[in-house]
Amino acid sequence: MISEDIDVKNNELPDSPGVYFYFDKKDKLLYIGKATSLKRRVGSYFTKAHDRRIAELVGKIARIDYIKTPSVIEALVLEANQIKAHKPKYNILQRDDKSFLYLMITNEDYPRPLLMRGHELKKLGINPFRPELTKKDKKQFLRVFGPYTSSKSLRTALDLVRRTIPWSDCQPPEVTHKYRPCFNAQIGKCAGVCGGLVEKREYKKIIRRLTLFFDGKKKQLLRELKREMLRASVQLRFEQAGKLKRQIFSLDHIQDVALVSREESNLPYVETDTEGSINLNGRIEAYDISNISGAHAVGSMVVFEHGKPAKALYRKFKIKGVEGPNDVAMMEEVMRRRLRRAQIHPKAWPLPEIMVIDGGKPQVNRVQKVLDEMGMNVPIVGLAKGFDRKQDRMVYDRTNEELLRVARRGKDLFQKARDEAHRFAISYHRKLRSKNLLK
Repeated sequence: MISEDIDVKNNELPDSPGVYFYFDKKDKLLYIGKATSLKRRVGSYFTKAHDRRIAELVGKIARIDYIKTPSVIEALVLEANQIKAHKPKYNILQRDDKSFLYLMITNEDYPRPLLMRGHELKKLGINPFRPELTKKDKKQFLRVFGPYTSSKSLRTALDLVRRTIPWSDCQPPEVTHKYRPCFNAQIGKCAGVCGGLVEKREYKKIIRRLTLFFDGKKKQLLRELKREMLRASVQLRFEQAGKLKRQIFSLDHIQDVALVSREESNLPYVETDTEGSINLNGRIEAYDISNISGAHAVGSMVVFEHGKPAKALYRKFKIKGVEGPNDVAMMEEVMRRRLRRAQIHPKAWPLPEIMVIDGGKPQVNRVQKVLDEMGMNVPIVGLAKGFDRKQDRMVYDRTNEELLRVARRGKDLFQKARDEAHRFAISYHRKLRSKNLLK
């Protein structure tokens, strides 16, 4: 329970995302933090046992203020901007340079977002606690955002935003001498710098949108996108207007379930972040489709935890909205139903560390499309069957370094999960067929 001596804004903490501020008796700002639920996060400071640093902080709190945000991703952005502006004592106390991450926008013909640690900024002559860019710095970078206290959260946020603002980390063809678009360009998460598909002027608009978002100016960004959509509509550029309309909807309805599920388990203030964000000992889900020429079509979801099947968590889906043999469309139906349940019941249907899809690029691309539309961030690995297990081909975003690392280590586990999903799907399919024969 929060002490009655502490002044809390509006005498209560809302059960919603936001940023909280702790002040001492002299009304000096002590600490700034973000929360998926202000009520739960702030309350945890006063109900859990903590180490000396946090106990010292809690003992000094005299007033608690907060700002509610529409989503956790916006709380993440606001937290970083507020820490940069106010530099509270307990946000930087006893932290070394490596504890902070910064989002840098490069100054190139086709600017790219880069993640850099505080010690890397120091080498460039930039003070990590006052990260302002000089004229010399601006030859390398357009903007700097941060500090961010969690690299996992920042990477998740960037990936979520990328589905609406498809920034690129590629080099143009004249530099690479390759004109083939990357995997991200094929699934709509890259503007196509790598394939020469976007002009410099158009790409600068994308980077401007990205900087507006991380400046915490989402409302301004939405207004500009709506004006551009109306302009395209008046000029009868209906395809462009439709694209902008989808981007506006996606940006206005970002569902940061992935941020929530990972953040909720972390203790407040204590930095538990690591570079690797995919835990192979965590929840892994595998999916398969079973049918004969479209008849008695079913989908399966199996769950592995700690590398072993968690059969109590298996789920089966009877395909309802697809006629004829179309495994890709059936996989889409299963995925939409599964993710909708995650939105409605996030605790009963938590998102996994990674999804394993039985199938190749068509299935992976379709699942990625569904994730993008629903604003969710879950890594995907597809397993296209070969002549034997050694010939199985993995399909995934090879520009994602963390996914590349995990895919190499986890192939055997992914194959076991895929095989179990296949067994479970066939079992359910046969059961439905048998029932139909008895009618």
